Amino acid sequence: YAQVGADCLYAPGVRTREQILALVQAVAPKPLNVVISWPAEFAMADLADWGVRRVSVGGGLARAAWAGLLKAAKPLAEQGSFAGFAGITPSGEINGLLGTRHSSK
Repeated sequence: YAQVGADCLYAPGVRTREQILALVQAVAPKPLNVVISWPAEFAMADLADWGVRRVSVGGGLARAAWAGLLKAAKPLAEQGSFAGFAGITPSGEINGLLGTRHSSK
């Protein structure tokens, strides 16, 4: 892909430090985009230190949201219980994260 003009090379499926370092070296000087959508043992700072220039999370955030939805919906659907709402994130926290404010208007 680099030979035909790709600006950034995409690497789905890599999971180890060794694989990532090998790919960073193999595609240099092109930037490497790594896809992480599992609970990796390394952090964003590690990826940056290894030379990764872009990180995508693929469907990871959507699957995390679906997991939360299923955790809340199963007790409701199966027992008619609202227990699945225990520990949910308050609207104000979500609004703060997204940079929105609640208006009483």
